[in-house]
Amino acid sequence: MKKDLLGLKDLSADEINEILSAAEMMKFVLGQKNKKTPHLQGRTVVTLFYENSTRTRLSFELAAKYMSANAANISASGSSVQKGESLLDTVRTIDAMGTDIIVMRHNMSGAPHIIAPHVNASIVNAGDGMNEHPTQALLDMLTIKEKKGGFKGLKVAILGDIEHSRVVRSNIYGLTKLGAEVSVGGPATLVPEGMENLGVKVFHSVQEAMVDADVVMGLRIQLERQKSGLFPSVREYHRFFGIDGKRLKFAKPDALVMHPGPVNRGVEFSSSVVDCGRSVINEQVTNGVAVRMAVMYMLSRGGKINEAID
Repeated sequence: MKKDLLGLKDLSADEINEILSAAEMMKFVLGQKNKKTPHLQGRTVVTLFYENSTRTRLSFELAAKYMSANAANISASGSSVQKGESLLDTVRTIDAMGTDIIVMRHNMSGAPHIIAPHVNASIVNAGDGMNEHPTQALLDMLTIKEKKGGFKGLKVAILGDIEHSRVVRSNIYGLTKLGAEVSVGGPATLVPEGMENLGVKVFHSVQEAMVDADVVMGLRIQLERQKSGLFPSVREYHRFFGIDGKRLKFAKPDALVMHPGPVNRGVEFSSSVVDCGRSVINEQVTNGVAVRMAVMYMLSRGGKINEAID
């Protein structure tokens, strides 16, 4: 990482591994009764969200507070954006207040890349349109690393709304760089053309995508980004593409069950799959805090781990 974390597309495998190593140390901190550390003492972190969020926004805010940062949050609905202020002017205003890190989610792909060169603060992309969601992919990779010990030779099946997912793109960039084999599966209307060019195998049958998979990752059906007519109904979607106990048997017996959340039970996954013994969905949430602590810690030190994390 340099000044900003805008995506995994431009990070090397070594840089990704360094973030994961830092996150492992931060997770140790989360396991302590006293979670307060001085790693960001005196620093200011602002979350600026133009889209709704529960997990990502809260985990960034908690991560900042656990490391003793001054934390504030802004939602577009309650800001001067409603008065017509541009994104760049909004971010420049936040930057002028002495902010060190701005965590931004925006519905336009590329928005963080546009503003990053114009501010002194570090920009962390918390999701931009249908482009990337780097910290979500990093927490997914941390979870896989903990459970499987590494990535080389692993088969990861990512299933669902591939077209509208920023999570899938970041995961593809990260997982393939670390040696995993990625398959994507979903209805033809929800899988964009050219996915093969990203180095993945494409299936329009979730069963085929899951054969011998070590990891099964579901993606939320993003109705808010879709045009009508991409599939008849959510009931029909689950019938043909949802993952239940029967379909899960196509994966390996010890395959991890993952989902970035929020899960639409009875759509992407049945409740029995969400709550099964192989599900690590809640652990992903915990790892999200650790990853975001690591990212902000490293950005505050020029992108490197310059001192031990106690």
